[in-house]
Amino acid sequence: MTIDSDRRHLRDDSPTPTSSVTATEGTPLLSSEVSSITIRDVSPSSVRSAAVSDSDDEQPPLGWKRGTCIIFSMWVLIFLQASNMSGISTTQSTIATDLNAYEYAMWFTSSYMISMSSTAPLIGRLSMIFSPGIMLLTASLCFSLGAVISSTASTFFVFISGRVLCGIGSGGIMTLCMILVIQLTSKRKRGLWIGLVNAGFTVGVSFGAVVFGALLPVIGWRWLFASQSPLALLAGTGLYLSLPVSEASSSGNPEASIKKVDYLGALALTATITLLLYSLSNTFSIWPMVFSGFTFMGFLYFESTHPKPIIPLGVLGSRPILLSCLAQLGFMAARWTVLFYAPIFVLAVRGLSPAIAGSVLIPTNLGFGAGGLIVGALHIKRAGSFWGAAVLSLFFFGVALLALGFESNTAAKWEVYVGIIFVNGLFTGAALNYSLAHLLHVSEPEMHFIVTGLLATFRGFAGSFGTAVGGGVFGRTLKGALREGFELLDGGMLGEGREKLITVLGGSPAKVWEEGFLTVAERDVAVWGYEKALEVLYKSAAGICVMVLAMQLGTGWTAPVVKDEEEIEEALMTADPRMEV
Repeated sequence: MTIDSDRRHLRDDSPTPTSSVTATEGTPLLSSEVSSITIRDVSPSSVRSAAVSDSDDEQPPLGWKRGTCIIFSMWVLIFLQASNMSGISTTQSTIATDLNAYEYAMWFTSSYMISMSSTAPLIGRLSMIFSPGIMLLTASLCFSLGAVISSTASTFFVFISGRVLCGIGSGGIMTLCMILVIQLTSKRKRGLWIGLVNAGFTVGVSFGAVVFGALLPVIGWRWLFASQSPLALLAGTGLYLSLPVSEASSSGNPEASIKKVDYLGALALTATITLLLYSLSNTFSIWPMVFSGFTFMGFLYFESTHPKPIIPLGVLGSRPILLSCLAQLGFMAARWTVLFYAPIFVLAVRGLSPAIAGSVLIPTNLGFGAGGLIVGALHIKRAGSFWGAAVLSLFFFGVALLALGFESNTAAKWEVYVGIIFVNGLFTGAALNYSLAHLLHVSEPEMHFIVTGLLATFRGFAGSFGTAVGGGVFGRTLKGALREGFELLDGGMLGEGREKLITVLGGSPAKVWEEGFLTVAERDVAVWGYEKALEVLYKSAAGICVMVLAMQLGTGWTAPVVKDEEEIEEALMTADPRMEV
């Protein structure tokens, strides 16, 4: 449908000028008139038609059978995606031992997170060509293949290859699930359903570490990965078959459209993220950071000249949108320090089993789910500004991180530690919901689909930055503290084999309390080293939250001025050139 034909359709069917109609609290995201329009088919009048509908009843129901299957399949995929983020923290020691990869253990997580976040923009763009349903099916197939490769790996490089494939599949799962929720729900219920999706994610992060830790001594890490393959295939197929035809099938000419995707821009973006994270991880390297600057300039050039950019630079030119995305990047990067290093604290400092180490994520993720559901069900029941609520949530989130910096040691009371990470999760869930609702308020209605995907992309980046950059801070501090402790233990100089021991302890926290591996004095040094590294890590994350607060404050609380139809067309053409006149 072209813009001209859309205009005629709008004039014929809408006797009242659309510019004079405003959306109500009950306005559905997709009215019945445009229920068959998917993200790839958005046109100015279809966006305006969706924006002016004033009744949830106009949206055709999915039916309880179809809806149940969609929800169940989506939750399984989100659980698998999220569990691979946290589960590796409780299996890292065993995998590093089997593959003799103590020095590179941090890449077990970083390879997954980097590939997930760097491919998410390309997957989002391809979903506009083939539909979110087809791309979710493809993502689940990719995840399944990666799980098989990881489970059969006998070397570090083969295992990492499998993790990268799993990451690529995961890059599509969270973003596309969120887009489907936005498409299939109304504004009145959007906050609740986004809270449910976030709850599914937090269940995966929380119980993923518990399940991995509990099953590790029973079936081994290889079967842990192998068992995920059929689950991903079944869930992806079930979700695809349950979606309405309009959401599951592609339209137009995919063969022609796919040739117009900005692959050079996607490659430059992937290279930029990978080089930057590599330079900041474990051992700081200046040259990868320098090269990342060149690849980023290449990305900007490709995006500014390509008719179908991966990330529309015109949208990022908006101050509220840019600051919202950057705030999410820093906020979720800080959050990942809790998700990944809380189990390591239990393993290395407390000396408890992998199953118990994984269970430490349950209270923080219960808080996460509760925070999102509470604000979604009780507060975010309208379209409007949530600037103050978002700022307060981020403030208390940072305070909880700072408290963790003082309590992650053997002297801390267990109930105090659990209470702090619960509060951290509670305000994480609240801040996620508030920030998305506020972003939609400060962006034009016709940009909502685009900015929602963009925010999800930056959240995906955050996982990579949180694990890689946080891992760099943690790893460098830990090695420095261990070296200092062992020098004191050896009388001022490192004894024979100490460097190797430092490498093993840095890559395998479970070795700290392994029976017979360390002497009592050596264990004291190792525990002190982990305490020092955790303190520096959490206090650094709290420092990042200060910048996050400044950026969230800068988003403002004023909604954009309502545009007329010609301005909407011009904005859409600038932000998303797939609109063809």
